Amino acid sequence: MINKRRTFKSGAILIVSLLFFNGVLAQNKLRVGAWRSVLKLNDSTELPFSFVVKYDLDLYSVVFNNAEEKITANEIAIKGDSVFIRMPLFDSEFKLISYGDTLKGVWINHNRKDKNIILFRAVQIRKRCGNEDMFSERVSFSLKGKWECDFNPGSNDAYKAIGMFNQEELYKVITGTFSTETGDYRYLEGRIDEDKRFQISCFDGAHAFLFTGKVKDDSILNGHFYSGKHSHEIWIAKRNENFQLRNPDSLTYLKPGYSKIDFSFKNLEGKQVSLSDDKYKNKVVIIQLMGTWCPNCVDETKFLSGFHARYSAKGLEVIALAFERTDDFNKAVTNVKRLKDRYVASYDFLITMKNGAQQASEALPMLNKVMAFPTTIYIDKKGVVRKIYTGYYGPATGDNYTKQVEETTRFVEKLLAEE
Repeated sequence: MINKRRTFKSGAILIVSLLFFNGVLAQNKLRVGAWRSVLKLNDSTELPFSFVVKYDLDLYSVVFNNAEEKITANEIAIKGDSVFIRMPLFDSEFKLISYGDTLKGVWINHNRKDKNIILFRAVQIRKRCGNEDMFSERVSFSLKGKWECDFNPGSNDAYKAIGMFNQEELYKVITGTFSTETGDYRYLEGRIDEDKRFQISCFDGAHAFLFTGKVKDDSILNGHFYSGKHSHEIWIAKRNENFQLRNPDSLTYLKPGYSKIDFSFKNLEGKQVSLSDDKYKNKVVIIQLMGTWCPNCVDETKFLSGFHARYSAKGLEVIALAFERTDDFNKAVTNVKRLKDRYVASYDFLITMKNGAQQASEALPMLNKVMAFPTTIYIDKKGVVRKIYTGYYGPATGDNYTKQVEETTRFVEKLLAEE
């Protein structure tokens, strides 16, 4: 028997010492291989996703699959028949009981205060069955292409989106995402059946998204969108290769009479930092309004980390203003440090001790409003705001992401070249 010690804090649980069994016994508690799982959103709706358990050098890892995206969790604890999996970056965890080839328990999202516990079950995949047939079976029609989507049509909460779907060679497997004016729904994957009903979903540790619908000619009818247990929306769509959303540069702007912004918040060491500090004078500065609970913010942080490393010697600075979902400064620091360390971001992260778009608008009263996270503000060497970009198109959006990176690079290089 081999003893391994691990210590981590997960929610209200502090596991100080954990007893791990040898390879054979340990893998009976959390068996290596592919698993199919569901989150039970309500009595009739389940969100499916898959993951793979790995065991190497006496350490477990769990790899969650969302189309091309692979999310690895390596903070795994086993005690008796109990299995605890802490998600990377996002403040959420699984608390499970192992029944050999079955896992049952709950997923807890600590970023939410209500409806944040969802029933979970998983079964180990041992042979071809169920959804695996998607890779060999075909249907007689294609969902592939660009769709103009209306969410909550006819209501005060109505908004537009672009659905972008892929379906190779008419297989039942479908992938894609939805882009809105405030960001995208990341890497979605699912299936479509011969009756033209489909579902597409993702689980990333912060969000559990499930979209369903039925195709009729060049329309999608009876669409439903579930975000965990707390949100349910109706949507419809029609094919439209030419549909465009409003320009993200036009949604948030400075109020009349303003050309600059300023703020003062504590950094991760508790020191007060202001945009007017000497460090940022005569520099091009990117201000990122973000939160560690926000997957699009994580995507942007990954990009900004490399971007800052590339251009910092030429006069670029980045400041991330963190709007965390907690009133505890130390917890906010812990969450932000995990993200900062994950992507080796060398720029300043400031803790605002504020939460949500409304409080973000109050923290920066020179803006008309903050619509979404992330919102990114580009400031020239004279301290003048030159552009404010709402949302972020992550890698799941394909060409939109590539275009955004290219445009950002050209724009910042232009600002850096100015005297």
